[in-house]
Amino acid sequence: MSKAVVIGGGLAGMLASAALAKHVDEVVVIESDQLPTEPRPRRGLPQGHHSHMLMGGGAIAMDALAPGTTDALFAAGAHRRGLPTDALTLTSTGWYPRVESPAFVITCSRDLIDHVLRTQVLKDTKITVWESTKAVGLVGDATKVTGVRVERDGGEEEVVSADFVVDAAGRRSKAPQWLVELGLPQVEEELVDSGLAYAGRIFTAPEGAGDDMPVVIIQPQPGTGQPGRGATLLPIEGGRWIVTMTGTRGGQPSTADDEFIKFARSMRHPIVANLVEKAVPTGEVRPYRGTGNWRRFYDRLPVPECFVAIGDSAAALNPVYAHGMSVSAQGALALRGELDRIGLKPGLAEAAQNAIAQCADWPWAMAAGQDRAFPDVKSNVEVEFSEEEAAFGMALAQQSIIDPEVCKTTLEVYTLMASPAKMAELAAKLFAPDRPTGPVLTEDEAIAQFPELRDLHLPDSAASPHQADPN
Repeated sequence: MSKAVVIGGGLAGMLASAALAKHVDEVVVIESDQLPTEPRPRRGLPQGHHSHMLMGGGAIAMDALAPGTTDALFAAGAHRRGLPTDALTLTSTGWYPRVESPAFVITCSRDLIDHVLRTQVLKDTKITVWESTKAVGLVGDATKVTGVRVERDGGEEEVVSADFVVDAAGRRSKAPQWLVELGLPQVEEELVDSGLAYAGRIFTAPEGAGDDMPVVIIQPQPGTGQPGRGATLLPIEGGRWIVTMTGTRGGQPSTADDEFIKFARSMRHPIVANLVEKAVPTGEVRPYRGTGNWRRFYDRLPVPECFVAIGDSAAALNPVYAHGMSVSAQGALALRGELDRIGLKPGLAEAAQNAIAQCADWPWAMAAGQDRAFPDVKSNVEVEFSEEEAAFGMALAQQSIIDPEVCKTTLEVYTLMASPAKMAELAAKLFAPDRPTGPVLTEDEAIAQFPELRDLHLPDSAASPHQADPN
């Protein structure tokens, strides 16, 4: 009887369990909490109250691992939104045009995503969750992990033997310490923390906001020398909106009720404030701060056999970029791919850890690189960007609001539906003498692309002075 143990019963743990179940006789999930039996907040997920988007690439990976997951999400009230088709977005350089693209996201509460995925995964009777069970260490040596030490319901320590162990415990994972105790070197870590803070609130959508309500995003502007501030409005299940204000160090939003709309109105455009003023709050303003990008490079270790780390245990990304769930899903699918190719044989752990790391490489580079452009960023690694890299980034940002093909490619890559190599293919086009140079959308033209917003009677949208400078 072959057995795998997964440490952590959150989203990454469920996805890893689904990946393993095809290749072992039993999967035991070690979960310190009691998991809710309906869509409700999970104690170990403090950011669960805030906005989440499941990228198209992540949704495709989830369905590959747990078939029927996205259909079940839509049946429960989640929304599919094309990008940029169904999203009014003010980027750092201007407004996205509304062009057709295969890129999409799924918007709903994190509680619903976790509940639906857990329900789908646990249909497999090979997978068992040990709730109220704490993992306290690994068993084995520097060459091979053979199990996990646990305490069940506060009882005495016991050993769960395993043919393969996956650490999906998230940011609070103790695996680096446990591996050192087995004789391995300390895993190399990198931290990039812009100090970004959240203030989020759920609202009942106002009358006139139908099921076709677009996502509304005001992105922060990096590289200005000022704190980055942004706002998002996502339609979620139950006729509700989840609205989040964000600000980096020096510009964090307040959690006071009377400051929420005031902060929204201080944005480069007041549209989110105008929309929120018509909605009805259904709860308090909730803060969240633990948003630093934190990566553990397990792929650079002499990886012991029969052990990998996945999800936030390996690469925890600033959630403002909305890649965390999708990177976890693609990492779990990569694990399954290596299991299909190698099986439970020597070499699996190294190959799988490398494949998991590759899934995080581009999202990490994007998030960490973007966050380094804000003032007072904290990092344990100095990184210098070349003039060529800076020029490419600026050209991409400027052309994506002018050229539909650049816009589509950018969003396909951003939603993890296309390889980052496609961005390199744009290089010649971005600097071509005959590249499009305009016109850019005015704010009136951008909002007019979405007739579904007209019934909300946005005040002063046509006369607003907050025009973004695309240059």
